[in-house]
Amino acid sequence: MMQQRAHDQYDRHKQAAIRINELAARIQSEAGAGAVVSEIAGLFAKELPPAWASGSIRQRVAHAEYQAVRNPVSLIPEQRIVDVWNQYAREIAAPDEAIVSVDEIHNMRDAEFTAAQFMWARGNQTIWTMPNVFALGSDGRVADGCRALDAIRVIHDLEALFQNLRGARDRLRRGILSSDEAKNRTTDPKAQPHSTSRLEAHVDTNPIRPAEQRYIQEHGSVAYAQLLARLFDELFPPE
Repeated sequence: MMQQRAHDQYDRHKQAAIRINELAARIQSEAGAGAVVSEIAGLFAKELPPAWASGSIRQRVAHAEYQAVRNPVSLIPEQRIVDVWNQYAREIAAPDEAIVSVDEIHNMRDAEFTAAQFMWARGNQTIWTMPNVFALGSDGRVADGCRALDAIRVIHDLEALFQNLRGARDRLRRGILSSDEAKNRTTDPKAQPHSTSRLEAHVDTNPIRPAEQRYIQEHGSVAYAQLLARLFDELFPPE
């Protein structure tokens, strides 16, 4: 029974991911973007902080998503994401390791898109492997700017999957770009990969969580919610 329930839950998640990925590929209006945002928010209803889960917030994300799809000039610059995240890290007194650069964010996004393409094409279709939420350049690689959902994913991974940032830093030190490796493996089947793109969770050494807990203990949950709301306004400036 437990195995059957787990299988049914996985199947529901997979079908939802397929549906959302298809919607993300054919956004033609703000309402269409809103449908994608609502579907994703529904899947993460328990995890989203209240400050980021209201109808007005979803509407602003949907607006930013539609504008980015409609006109690449409206993509959210990676530098803005870096600035917002670094401000957050400093506000909660996270260690220096939490401060990021544009090169690190771009390398991390490149790895995640490369992994998403690979896994999606092989039937591993989940909310984390949807390739159609990424902003792409004319060369088919991740652009220097993000769609709204792409930007939120970056923030999520920095907060919850810090090992992905560490992987990006390791690749940068070795001069590796995951999309280049994937292309090389396509043209040369004998080529051996040097790294994996999405890492598995092992011992939790995420430096963000302890800093968040200390901030809430010292300043309270209301102040923390206000911090998140202020940073949201900087990531998605109201028009």
